[in-house]
Amino acid sequence: MKNNKLLLIFFLANLFYSCKKDIVNQKSTPNYKSTIKYAKGFDILHHNGEKKLVIKLTYQNAKESFEYNIKHKINQKANTKNTINVPIKRVVVTSTTHIPMVELLDEENAIVGFPYAKYISSKKTRQLIDAGKIKEVGKENSLNTEILLDLNPELVVGYSVSNADKSLTTLQKSGINVIYNGDWLEETPLGRAEWIKFFGVLFDKEKQADSIFNVIESNYIKAKQIAANITGKSTVLSGAIMSKDIWSLPAGESFVAQLLQDANLNYLWKNIKGKGSLSLSFESVFDKGIHADYWIAPGYFSSKEEMINNNKLYGKFKAFKNNNIYTSSSKKGETGGVIYYELAPTRPDLVLKDLIKIAYPNLIPKYEFTFFERMQ
Repeated sequence: MKNNKLLLIFFLANLFYSCKKDIVNQKSTPNYKSTIKYAKGFDILHHNGEKKLVIKLTYQNAKESFEYNIKHKINQKANTKNTINVPIKRVVVTSTTHIPMVELLDEENAIVGFPYAKYISSKKTRQLIDAGKIKEVGKENSLNTEILLDLNPELVVGYSVSNADKSLTTLQKSGINVIYNGDWLEETPLGRAEWIKFFGVLFDKEKQADSIFNVIESNYIKAKQIAANITGKSTVLSGAIMSKDIWSLPAGESFVAQLLQDANLNYLWKNIKGKGSLSLSFESVFDKGIHADYWIAPGYFSSKEEMINNNKLYGKFKAFKNNNIYTSSSKKGETGGVIYYELAPTRPDLVLKDLIKIAYPNLIPKYEFTFFERMQ
């Protein structure tokens, strides 16, 4: 599971529609108007009252896309190939990162199944789990086909890292159609958050999804503009040793690096290309980051004592000595799920404000941290 449970499997099963692999390009939908502004992995197209949902990125380096016609159930008497009939009333989701999107659309009661629900932190959805309204459908990459068939969901949504996922293929053979969701491949914070419009289509709440995203976008842009006024950027270190002598930290073109840049912070590895994580030697990170002003997101550690017990050299960093280490790992739901991993992709505006609050607290004096806190 990529990025500490941030990327859990997310499936789509519709027992009354089929999916079609199709290379989507301008020739296939020449007259359709897109309503997507930032996201690269999906599109919503409109033309003469017709609507299409297009999933353009399914996994890394994928060349195939999926295209679906969106029809209203009340106007669609028969189910046709490549058609999704909305609004969806019974859905199985399996990514904690999509729980906030469903909740913002007031559709959490439509969720009937989730794998390994322990990861869910949201109080609203946890109440439904505790009440038995959301069933356990397996664990991450191992879904229970029998339970899914018994639940008879309209939708279940799936993701794969590098190729067609075998478990998803098994579900398809069992009569459960699968659509790949590549939201985790987005390269920008607002691109990731814009996937709420994907759910807006499925629940027939496209206008509501647009309105919610517009608020998030506006908040993000305003925060970015506030931080842009700072001169003399603070330097930032991130990550920690994850195995042996290897230090893992965000690459320079990653989602996290973009947030740090928009907070007007000088991320010391911003010029190293890559959209995922970097694996560097401790020595190289030590030499470059020992004098960094702030240390943000130090791996899985939740206290300075835990860090120093793991490696005494952590104590030599300036940020450690000055008590300028900030973590999001200590804020958890009642069953142990880290709130950041669940909510942050939907609310990058709040992540950005947290980062600004860390380095430039006077810019937003009334704002209280949502995800991060100073490590004790």
